[in-house]
Amino acid sequence: MSSQPDLRFPVGKFARPKTALTPAERNALIDSIARSPANVRLAVKGLTEKQLNTPYRPEGWTVRQVVHHLADSHMNAYCRFKLGLTEDVPTVKPYNEAKWAELIDGKNAPIDGSLGVIEGVHARWVMMLRDMEPADFRRNLNHPEWDTPPSLDDMLAMYGWHAQHHTAHITELRKREGW
Repeated sequence: MSSQPDLRFPVGKFARPKTALTPAERNALIDSIARSPANVRLAVKGLTEKQLNTPYRPEGWTVRQVVHHLADSHMNAYCRFKLGLTEDVPTVKPYNEAKWAELIDGKNAPIDGSLGVIEGVHARWVMMLRDMEPADFRRNLNHPEWDTPPSLDDMLAMYGWHAQHHTAHITELRKREGW
């Protein structure tokens, strides 16, 4: 059995909550989402163009693509929360993340724009999350890729994990490379 870490999941795989989150769990996840723009910015601080174009693992996305993916994904997350709060079990559209990452802006754009997007989206998203009532987190979305409709609690847990997951791709690469 290999003791090599799985570079795809440096913080472990996402586990959907089995029950509704407690207020303390929600607050911890919201705090994590609130901190994530600064954590991502710190993770990429001082990286050269060559380092930004380095895959975080063999056949994985580059650091640049990871940053752009976080912006894309969290813009979608913010919109999904807004839909979940304003419509009854809205259907949200999945998107092909891998193909988005291969578009010119995902592969070649400077990361400053996406860092700004992450900061702006998170500022509004966290404001909204902190204003939600416990019943709001029980609202559901229809997501074609989930076996059962996820609640906003489920989505909060997933995106709290997601920000840590991709930030760790960058920080773990930096550790391995001695950057």
